[in-house]
Amino acid sequence: MVSTDLSQLTDLTGVMAEKTGSSSNTDVLELTAATSSAQSGTHTVVVENLATTSSGYLNAITNSGDTLSGAIVLQVGTATATTITLDSTDDTLSGLASAINASGVGVTANVLTDSSGSRLSLVSGTSGSGGDISVVSNSIVDTTNSSSALTYNTSATGADATMVVDGVTLVSSSNTVSGLIPGLTFDILAPSAKDSSGDYTPVQVVIGNDTTGVESAVNSFVSDYNALVSAINAQDGTNASGSAEPLFGSPTLSLLQQQLMGALNVQNPSGYLTAISTSTDTTLSGSIVIKEAGGFSLNYSGTDGTSTSVSAGTLTTLRNSGDTLSGSIVVQVGSSGTAQTITLDSSDNTLAGLASAINTAGIGVTASIDSAGTALSLLSETSGSAGTLTVTSNIKDTSAQTVSLSSSDNSVAGLASAINSANIGVTAAVNTLDGESTLTLASQTAGSAGALTITSSITATSNSALYFTDSGYTSTTADSGAITTVASSADVLSGAVVIQVGTGAAQTISVDSSSNTVTGLASAINLANIGVTASVNTAGTALTLTSGTTGSDGALAVTSTLLDTTNTTSTTLSYTGSSDVSTLSNLGVTVSTSDNGTLTFDAATLDSVLNSDFSGVVGFFQSANSWGTGFASMLDNAGTSSTTGVLALSLSANSSSESTMNANISREESLISAETKSLTAELNSANEILQEIPSQLSEVNELYSAITGYNQNS
Repeated sequence: MVSTDLSQLTDLTGVMAEKTGSSSNTDVLELTAATSSAQSGTHTVVVENLATTSSGYLNAITNSGDTLSGAIVLQVGTATATTITLDSTDDTLSGLASAINASGVGVTANVLTDSSGSRLSLVSGTSGSGGDISVVSNSIVDTTNSSSALTYNTSATGADATMVVDGVTLVSSSNTVSGLIPGLTFDILAPSAKDSSGDYTPVQVVIGNDTTGVESAVNSFVSDYNALVSAINAQDGTNASGSAEPLFGSPTLSLLQQQLMGALNVQNPSGYLTAISTSTDTTLSGSIVIKEAGGFSLNYSGTDGTSTSVSAGTLTTLRNSGDTLSGSIVVQVGSSGTAQTITLDSSDNTLAGLASAINTAGIGVTASIDSAGTALSLLSETSGSAGTLTVTSNIKDTSAQTVSLSSSDNSVAGLASAINSANIGVTAAVNTLDGESTLTLASQTAGSAGALTITSSITATSNSALYFTDSGYTSTTADSGAITTVASSADVLSGAVVIQVGTGAAQTISVDSSSNTVTGLASAINLANIGVTASVNTAGTALTLTSGTTGSDGALAVTSTLLDTTNTTSTTLSYTGSSDVSTLSNLGVTVSTSDNGTLTFDAATLDSVLNSDFSGVVGFFQSANSWGTGFASMLDNAGTSSTTGVLALSLSANSSSESTMNANISREESLISAETKSLTAELNSANEILQEIPSQLSEVNELYSAITGYNQNS
């Protein structure tokens, strides 16, 4: 499914977080795991020595069944020493081993037997220096063999592994190393080899992003998206015989197609400012400094020369006369003229410098700058079509641009408009969701050249929202609650409060100039006579609402949009970078030219971007307000999981239509049943009449015979 495929790319712990790794010498170091916290890059590791585990043994005895006595005191590292004293239940080598293993001292004991006899072997349960075995005291003797003492002998001393990682000496108590390089787990198998000079030969550990997994996930997304589009197209078309499919012309399918295509073509923002509430009358002030890595282009727009006019044109207007420029401009006069290239350097990298360079080049063109020093005009020195200018501008303004707010644009929408009007190669948009508005910025230049550096000094000043907190009620008490306490009785309020008592009608009390304090609002509520008493504390800063009816019949439902306009808070809106990948096409995913809405996928393009700008791809799918999160939201909202989704609404409409049809069918069946009964009664009546006709005819004949004396039967 499309949503499942996309979730692999938008999940912070999904395929984008997976890592690959390799070791240049697996005889010395072998990678075993790399988590999402591992950073891509190359590490140099020298293994000086491996970690060892402490071990030892008691003197051998000829017969493993000999009776032993005494005690042994063992200590592992700096842990508390443990005493194992033998008795009749464990007075053999195997009994001693069992007693040590059961003691929890952190040592594993075994009985080892060969042709020379049997001995008790001790191995520490902790590798490295911290697991070194110490025999504090030992009085174990073989009482069967002249009470021979079983002396402890050290086989190996516990020691830590020593490595030099990226030039830093590190130690590990184990040869399985985890955490020394964040996110990596590896086994060290042998010390690093030394060259002819006696220097260690380092091992190169390379950690990379799982680009193959990402490519596979994108390919699955494209395949399943195409399957979805093909299914929609099939349902909205005709079959092999030319007959319309069941959903031909369905507005639901059309809307779903529009939503898919619309979300597909959304430009991914380069980043976004801190979200602000839409319900606190927030005003913005300050400025924002925007710098595009490659600068924004100064394009040329001009007219051809005619018999009555001279060819002329202008470059895109700068915001500041002193902005730094870079690049080159190619100017050709007439179709037969030679194209001349003017390349800027540090001596002429301003608009004035560019104009001077053009004028001194002697190419038959006059360059001039307006009085503000921000617009450059070119005028051909040859009239008519022979002097028509052909200009290709590769000039870019590489200076940071400052957009300052005024009282006329002190909102999020105003800031977006100011940035878009500045013509600095950046598109600003406003996203509103769940009561918050976010300003997103998208570079108009794809790739690293369009990467934005933003310094925000935008300050958001918001009024304090006043909320209602319900204290509850019982069957014998009235419901009550309080509005958020303000700082001063003189604080000026705005907004409204909606109050409903029980199942009664909701009443709206709007604040005006006569009720814009806590006391004034309380008075307005009491005057409204809606079954609620509003009271104010002695300081005039807290308002309490109490229902006039006890129990559930007097339950209060209060919605407050009140604001304290006197008590405000200010917050600087910081900028969070998202990605310098702007569209799906930058990743090799484009809409097919066949005009059927399907996608084509160029794996080579995606592979190139993954290798050069992996973090940009991650941001494209996973950052807040990104293309990935937006498309995923569209899929969720369009489906049946959302009550307002196109499919959910369609199902609801179909269900409603089905209910109406079933009701109509039931009504028609009732009418048919009633008509059937009526017709049956009429048929029965007609049948009775038909059955009576012969006897009535016979009576008529008898009457006729009696009158006339004629018998028709004779």
